[in-house]
Amino acid sequence: MAEFKTNVMRILDKEKIDYKAFEYPHGKEAVDGLTVARLLDEDPKCVFKTLVTQGASGGYFVFVVPVECELDLKKCAKSVGEKSVEMIHVKDITKVTGYVRGGCSPLGMKKQYVTTFHQTARDIDTIMVSAGRIGYQIALAPSDLVALAGGQYADIVRE
Repeated sequence: MAEFKTNVMRILDKEKIDYKAFEYPHGKEAVDGLTVARLLDEDPKCVFKTLVTQGASGGYFVFVVPVECELDLKKCAKSVGEKSVEMIHVKDITKVTGYVRGGCSPLGMKKQYVTTFHQTARDIDTIMVSAGRIGYQIALAPSDLVALAGGQYADIVRE
């Protein structure tokens, strides 16, 4: 990829974490994660999406899951010690995270939120997530990403 750097890439550079950056064709709107995996010729089990929820207590929680999976909100709530969690409204994504829909990354949000990765991230060599901007992805070792995000692993998807 050329000289373009997102804030996520700058964070990884600053922390001296190895990653590869990828760009995929896009319009003004985000495409779904399965399309991103297909465009980059990547296994959907290794391409993860970043989803933001709000707990019953009012706090925000970030969940990172394979693009082909859906969150199980009950499992998510349990994993973060909340009574319940709900997806935030699309109109609130930028206000809460600093990112736009389709460009949300587990790194570099406005604030550091409790971040939970689906447990399958432990079993893969490389995880791919948004680089913080529509059309850009990064690939790196899951352990590096989870450590930098201050994350944890849990079973958080529907069967």
